[in-house]
Amino acid sequence: MSSEMMRKVVIHQAGGYEQLKAESHPVPKPGPRQVLIRTQAVGVNYADICVRWGVYESARRFVGWPITPGFEYSGHVEEVGPEVAHVKPGDAVFGLTFFNGYSTHVCAPADLVWPKPRALDFDAAAGFLAVHLTAYHGLLQNVAIRPGMKVLVHSAAGGVGSALVQLCKLHDLDVTGVVGSSHKVEHVRELGADAVIDKSRQPLWEEAKRLCPQGYDLVFDANGPETLGQSYAHLRPTGKLLVYGFHTMLPKQGGRFSYLKAGLGLLRVPRFNPLSMTSENKGVVAFNLSFLFSRTDLLRPAVDDLTAWVEQGRLRTPRVQTFPLADVARAHQALESGKTAGKLVLRTAPAAEADRLGHNHQA
Repeated sequence: MSSEMMRKVVIHQAGGYEQLKAESHPVPKPGPRQVLIRTQAVGVNYADICVRWGVYESARRFVGWPITPGFEYSGHVEEVGPEVAHVKPGDAVFGLTFFNGYSTHVCAPADLVWPKPRALDFDAAAGFLAVHLTAYHGLLQNVAIRPGMKVLVHSAAGGVGSALVQLCKLHDLDVTGVVGSSHKVEHVRELGADAVIDKSRQPLWEEAKRLCPQGYDLVFDANGPETLGQSYAHLRPTGKLLVYGFHTMLPKQGGRFSYLKAGLGLLRVPRFNPLSMTSENKGVVAFNLSFLFSRTDLLRPAVDDLTAWVEQGRLRTPRVQTFPLADVARAHQALESGKTAGKLVLRTAPAAEADRLGHNHQA
């Protein structure tokens, strides 16, 4: 196995699209509790762009340079370590990896590899886990929910937002989605949202208050300083603000990180005082999926539930836009533009090969 080579994207230093280098490296040998996967497709997430800029905390803390971005993939098992029993060579799988996803081969811990749901093709499976696990963890592992709770979801047409809207409706919550442009309204309605606020045409907070005068039980916000303060202000007593990103602090285009914009944004991030929070009876919960990869006690039941719901047709998977692995810079550019809907994935194997392997192993 050591003589076989794989293609992967490597970033040697922080910067723009030019830092995304496709390189050949030896295929790794799986350890006792590892699985070697020949990937068919890998998910692209905004976190990967932050990795390229050198501002993603878990990448800086645990990996450094050089680094291969990518947290999620789909493909076929090529080899397993001696202690792995739940998957075997040839199986169609999807899973998580702590970076190293942008590659034709991924060597992943066995606990982060699961059989691919039959309801998902390889492209959809590659872009499924990161956004759905973020939504699942935020809604179902951080707060206690009750039917009828009022929920406000920012960026409701995005990957995590779309998953949140659907998970809220699965649990009989009343959900209002916020979108930034009119062409996204119908998509969020189709996902089941009870109301949609188009902030390109409507005053966001006036409309939010009109729809829910008593305040929201839960607000999901990955925008950062642009909305965090008002999101908190529009909670009802006992409400929770759930924070999982700071997108408005980051540049939208151009490929390069703006330290000035980030610094100004940092100054505008609201400070939440525990004394005031106690007297207002409100809370703030913040989380980051990449720090959860060691918590298989949380991930396993989440994947079990999500797989069951997608197999039952109770979760609609996002639309997928594909790029060849060699076009990774174009994929990053598209995601930075903020104009994409659904998920972006990189194809690491030709579609015909994925289909052929899929028919062979899932027939």
